[in-house]
Amino acid sequence: MDSRPSNLPEAQILLIEDNPGDVRLIEEAFHDGQINNHLHTVTDGREALDFVHRQDEYVDAPRPDIILLDLNLPRVDGEDVLHEIKHHPELEHVPVIILSGLDDELIESRDLDHDADEDAVLEKPVDPGEFVDVICGFDDFRLSIVRTRDE
Repeated sequence: MDSRPSNLPEAQILLIEDNPGDVRLIEEAFHDGQINNHLHTVTDGREALDFVHRQDEYVDAPRPDIILLDLNLPRVDGEDVLHEIKHHPELEHVPVIILSGLDDELIESRDLDHDADEDAVLEKPVDPGEFVDVICGFDDFRLSIVRTRDE
């Protein structure tokens, strides 16, 4: 049995992803990994900015514990969203995992304004087990992880 306390609060995860198939993969990965979370999903960059700035329909949105960000978004590009997040005083220390269909060389060649220096980049598609392991590796997020069965 797991020795971690089961009364930890749910992790607030913001998923910024426009592909319904990738959203489903991520939901399944969290379910299979038994991560205690509340997944908030927005499907374009404009919605993401509204969520993080708590405006319009997201005025009561919680502050995310971790953000999963697709770079190729409609309306507002993912790079612009990343810049806004990393320059927001309440969000600058929130881990961001960039989800990308681009290969490593293309990611490195993009100017991400050094906003993602401390965060991770995952190439899509990702193995659900590896995906959960990467997310569990973030120290700020680890405290919000609850597994209900032996590993």
